[in-house]
Amino acid sequence: MKLMNTLLATSTLALSAGAASAIDLTMVSWGGAYQHSQLKAYAEPYMAEHPDVNIIWDESSAEAVAKLRAMNEAGNISWDLVDVTVSDSIRLCDEGLAKEIDFDEALAPAPDGTPASEDFGSTLVNDCFIPQIVYSTTFGYRTDLVGDTPPTTVCDVFDLEKYPGKRALQKRPIDNVEWALYCDGVAKDEIYDVLGTEEGQARAFAKLDTIKDQVVWWSAGAETPQLLADGEVVMGSTFNGRLFSAIAEQNQPIAMLWDMQSYDIDGWIVPAGLAAEREAVVMDFLKFATDTQRLADQAKYISYGPARASSAPLVGKHADLGIEMAPHMPTDPANAGNPHFYDYGWWADNRDDLDAKFQAWLAQ
Repeated sequence: MKLMNTLLATSTLALSAGAASAIDLTMVSWGGAYQHSQLKAYAEPYMAEHPDVNIIWDESSAEAVAKLRAMNEAGNISWDLVDVTVSDSIRLCDEGLAKEIDFDEALAPAPDGTPASEDFGSTLVNDCFIPQIVYSTTFGYRTDLVGDTPPTTVCDVFDLEKYPGKRALQKRPIDNVEWALYCDGVAKDEIYDVLGTEEGQARAFAKLDTIKDQVVWWSAGAETPQLLADGEVVMGSTFNGRLFSAIAEQNQPIAMLWDMQSYDIDGWIVPAGLAAEREAVVMDFLKFATDTQRLADQAKYISYGPARASSAPLVGKHADLGIEMAPHMPTDPANAGNPHFYDYGWWADNRDDLDAKFQAWLAQ
């Protein structure tokens, strides 16, 4: 945020006669290394080309659904563009809180002319979601706190005897209940069938009970890397790009555990109900920020794979470290031996119910 404030303070230019009035756009993201990658790859270049536009950041993406519901009820939409996960985008789209997008009209084609809808392909999961990156939620562990046999499977997270110490888990049911069932013997292709029953949900919470008193719960993606760096936890889940930052950029004694990494896609939604002039600026930014080069540029700053097929060949080296970024992507074959794939539709249908049960379980 300090970097953004400095940028805004130093980049304000006098508008020429007849230019559009200055406009502040509020963009909502997740903070930390990920938001910094958006700042460097999209926001700074766009503001350099459009000195009449100021981008202001809000770091409330984890609460996007609840806050947009409240804004809609109050009739006061104060956000202009929101970074969300797929499952949240489905809920927002289904509830009419996000604008439906004509992808080929609104987004830039690939350099060879391939329409955006084909270039994004399967990452276009609903009519409101504009993909940016493929990432995963996975585990990092302290290399100096796990002895001579580091963890190799996600089920080592549940082994307090072999790996004593605190764990960090995100304060939500997603990921945690899937990992719990998998480590309780449920086959990957049966997880959502089991989770769709009261007995299956109870089974997941019972497995989580075995480590509950050793868990530090996190809400922001930057928390686990800090907890690991401080030695407060021996292992913890977070987004793979946050762990890359701690390992490669900060030289922390941390390593990655890729087993059962949970693939997900992150992207933008445009809140429904924006004033026409604001929506026009937002859509212009989106066309710029999601073109082939800009999505490839984001990978210079964080180890998330670009959502466009045409961007992948342009992924090169880290902007500061000079290391090749492709091997650090969750989709690299060396890291993708046993991934977990979300059932986005299942979570869109069941998230509110599971959230309530999860919170009740935490309070027990």
